[in-house]
Amino acid sequence: MSTVADEARAIADAWSAPGSPPSWWLTAALLSAVAEDEVLQDLGAAIPPDRRPALLLSAALTAVSTAGADPVRRYFPVPGGTQPPDDGGFRPALAALVRDRRERIAELCARHRYQMNEVTRSIDVLPVLGAVAAETGRPLALVDLGTGAGFGLRPDRYGYEYTLPDGTVRAVGSGRLTVRCTVRGTAVPPLPDGLSVTARVGVDVEPSDLTDPATAAWLAACVPPEVGAVTRFAAAVDLARAEPAEIVRGDLLEVLPAVVSRLPADTAICLVDTYVHVFLGPERLARFRELVTGLGRDLDWISVDPLVPLGPEATTTVQGLDVPPHWLAENRDGGVFGVIGRVSVRGGVASAQLLGRAHPGGSWLEWG
Repeated sequence: MSTVADEARAIADAWSAPGSPPSWWLTAALLSAVAEDEVLQDLGAAIPPDRRPALLLSAALTAVSTAGADPVRRYFPVPGGTQPPDDGGFRPALAALVRDRRERIAELCARHRYQMNEVTRSIDVLPVLGAVAAETGRPLALVDLGTGAGFGLRPDRYGYEYTLPDGTVRAVGSGRLTVRCTVRGTAVPPLPDGLSVTARVGVDVEPSDLTDPATAAWLAACVPPEVGAVTRFAAAVDLARAEPAEIVRGDLLEVLPAVVSRLPADTAICLVDTYVHVFLGPERLARFRELVTGLGRDLDWISVDPLVPLGPEATTTVQGLDVPPHWLAENRDGGVFGVIGRVSVRGGVASAQLLGRAHPGGSWLEWG
């Protein structure tokens, strides 16, 4: 139980750090409840650790809270609306709901897995995709690993706005949906003028069918209950339904060779995962690293994954990259951030770069 509580508390801390937007309060309060409520701790103890029980419980709570007319529903935002304020009544209302709907929460956790589809994470990947395109001079063939609903398959369909350290805003691309972040620190990421993606395919053990109302509702429950996030999710769903992309069902270790083998020869292959490889155990992660170099194609593996679920003693990323000591210290203190890395394979030889880090909700990016 302490592991579930520690994980929930670490994520809550990331959503309640000094200077956090007021609209983040509900996400932090929800995860804090998972860390502190005795009933939720009991439920979390029954969930296998590799299914990320803290996050799974938060999604189940959101699903239950927004499905009925319970008093707790009024605290959750709707797409295009505003963030309901914290009036002090959320935690008592949630505690009552948990005790009344305990069996339903347990049922949801047993039936589903946590699937976070945050389209803003494309803002962390865009600079790396742009660099690959510039270096190779080729259009991109994008393979989104653990694609879920496939939001990561359309980085060329979104607009981006980066608020740079000097306060200026750099806009890249355009689309039905614009995602935004603040660049922290002093380094500015290399931003492309645009992207050319000529092939795209997702891989997922359990692809999400957005035409199924129940599936779409569960994915919506996995989104942090922050008005910007739920509004982005709704817009991304509309785009995905309007422009469907190929998604291959299967274990990525098993199906990836066939997927890569049929990608056009004149493209730059980019394998992208955001908060996916951290769900692999050490043995499967080691197998994936070996697989990447043995696919027989030049390619780049771009990863955005956290350190926290690897434990407070983590010293490397999922790609095996060393990280700065102060990042490790922040990780031990409960910080949550995604580490951005790139593994390039050329002629069967791999080289790796640690590029930066970012908030899992996409609000900030730190390069270099």
